[in-house]
Amino acid sequence: MTHTRMHAEEIDIDGALVRRLVATQFPRWAGLPLHRVRSAGTDNALFRLGSDMLVRLPRIHWAVDDVRKEQRWLPRLAPLLPVEIPTPVAMGGPGEGFPWHWSIYRWIEGEPAGGGMLAEAETLATEVASFVSALQRLDTAGAPRAGRGWDLVEQDADAREAIAALEGQLDTGAVRAAWEDGLALASWKGPPVWIHGDLKPDNLLCRDGHLQAVIDFGGLGVGDPAADMLIAWTFLPRGARDRYREALDVDAATWRRGRAWALSIALIQLPYYQDTNPTLASSARHVIGEVLQDARTDA
Repeated sequence: MTHTRMHAEEIDIDGALVRRLVATQFPRWAGLPLHRVRSAGTDNALFRLGSDMLVRLPRIHWAVDDVRKEQRWLPRLAPLLPVEIPTPVAMGGPGEGFPWHWSIYRWIEGEPAGGGMLAEAETLATEVASFVSALQRLDTAGAPRAGRGWDLVEQDADAREAIAALEGQLDTGAVRAAWEDGLALASWKGPPVWIHGDLKPDNLLCRDGHLQAVIDFGGLGVGDPAADMLIAWTFLPRGARDRYREALDVDAATWRRGRAWALSIALIQLPYYQDTNPTLASSARHVIGEVLQDARTDA
């Protein structure tokens, strides 16, 4: 995990800046210990404040609008979901040279799902499916459009550019065929549903072998439920992958659109982050391999 600079237009954020922001805007917390949280996340810088709070600041312009969205919607959704999600405590504003709004949340205890959870992968698959099902059932009135989960063609130009950039690193012929197979699928015709949009291991906090919380709702919004199939290829091995699909009762077309979403996201991430975020780049390679294996099975 890293907090290395990952974007050309990224804001430099360090503990001294965060201390100044907290001291000037929330002086009652100025004396609390502050420690950077190491993360493979790409959009926000994270700092633990005291024992029970988390400061989360956008590090790049495209994450700025997520602050107000999460402040508005997470308190409304939290009581209706089967596991914890981040609870906003306060919203800070620009200051001390930092140009954007930022958030303070309640700290959630738990460890990101990872290799240690593979033994409980089927349990995790069922518990994540329960979260997704509950999220999909919620009223969408007034909900924002999700960043992911719309027509796959919106990913096409960036995916093809990434495939070209990865020539010589991957079997780009197989990758291109798998991507075009996804593009050929019919678009979602049902009503849009709430989706998280970024279900991957580091956004799933576990405790004692069970899902404790789902975090990082920057992609929250409504769209095609296929976008929340991502965990099937970002983490779950085949048996647990099947359990996830069964628990959600997902039709073949939605499942295959979800696989195409997973592929496009991984393709776009790999060339962009392979030099600055090796954890994310390794995850992207894993996803591409899992998708290609599934595609060969389907053939």
